[in-house]
Amino acid sequence: MKVFIEEQRFKQIWLQVLLIITSVTTIAIITEEWIRSSDQNTSAHISSIITVCSVLLIHALFHFAKLTTRIDENGIQYQFFPFHFSMKKITWAEICQIKVRTYNPIGEYGGWGLRYTFSKKRGNAINVSGDIGIQLEFTNGKKLLIGTQKKEEVQRVLETYKTKI
Repeated sequence: MKVFIEEQRFKQIWLQVLLIITSVTTIAIITEEWIRSSDQNTSAHISSIITVCSVLLIHALFHFAKLTTRIDENGIQYQFFPFHFSMKKITWAEICQIKVRTYNPIGEYGGWGLRYTFSKKRGNAINVSGDIGIQLEFTNGKKLLIGTQKKEEVQRVLETYKTKI
């Protein structure tokens, strides 16, 4: 029995720099406004606090987000924490076609993360980085692409279970 397990996080340097710059800039501007504010406008202060908390929440979301994929004799399981609190299970019987492919994250799905499309041709995607994915086509006609950074390992494991499809 072969088992494939992969965990991916948003580790792109450009994304980390962007998050830090936006967080620091937003907090600095709000802090300066708050200090300069001569009146004690409570609603402005509450609005500022909500903005800072929102920025920090978005930063934390990217920091803690994790895509976990597991492939074994039962099928494929995936979890994109914090959006999925448990593994989503796909049995081999639900899949009619599977392949590892290169895709255009921005052109096909509009970027990375949980990507829902209205295109029956493309389907949905769950990805964190890169442009390699496990393309699933289900017996009901729906499609799902799960991003991976381990193309060769995935292909070897899928070769083992191709008779189950």
